[in-house]
Amino acid sequence: MDADRFPGLTHVDTTVTALGVTRRAVLTHSKTLHAAQSRGFDQTLAKAQQRLAALADKLARGKTRRPRTAVEAEIATICKPRWVADVLTATLTGDKPADLRLSFTVDAAARKALETRLFGKRILFTNRDTWPAAEVVAAYRSQSGVESGFRQLKDPHVVSFSPMHHWTDQKIRVHVFYTVLALTIAHLMRRTAEHAGLHLSVRELLHELSGIQETVLLYHDGGKGRPRAQRLLTDMNPIQRQLADLFDINRYAPTR
Repeated sequence: MDADRFPGLTHVDTTVTALGVTRRAVLTHSKTLHAAQSRGFDQTLAKAQQRLAALADKLARGKTRRPRTAVEAEIATICKPRWVADVLTATLTGDKPADLRLSFTVDAAARKALETRLFGKRILFTNRDTWPAAEVVAAYRSQSGVESGFRQLKDPHVVSFSPMHHWTDQKIRVHVFYTVLALTIAHLMRRTAEHAGLHLSVRELLHELSGIQETVLLYHDGGKGRPRAQRLLTDMNPIQRQLADLFDINRYAPTR
């Protein structure tokens, strides 16, 4: 796929019939996602093996009075996490509590087959038959931006929906309008920063801008009269300086 926008991403573009509907399907494979899923599954599998080993040791010492059904239920709970039961086989022998013994093995071939079949892959169904595959992936990934927008609306300080001190329908509609308008402006600012080479989320952008503040210095010579006041902006880091130039914040800055 587009190496500049999605480095390391490969895909298959085809048509499938699912749930009685024929749709275009784009199957993608990401090396980064593949590696992350593999590491996560290894951790999950290791935890299951540790718990099974502790249970097997307990049974071998005859330190249980639970019936076989209860032990089987515990084994099922241990193997319940996703994909564990596909690669791990647990065998319980004996009928009486004192005779119960547990053994388990991990099928390396099944583990490899699982990774080859599932890890790093996503299937995207779409009715946009004329879009390039890269645009289909970009549209799917933009979902995270929408979710980020809803999270931003829950922020109590900037671009926030709450608190809403209104009770009439008309004022509530106005409140919703200017809240969404503020979020739209924030996203447009993020887009402008992105085009300028600053890869920031809306939350990161607002955080950097909030760090650009105005301070007042008061000078007094000890005599009568009011102290002399000087207003100036606080020191900015390189990102804040770029944002200040990009959005021409200096036109609002106090004159020295």
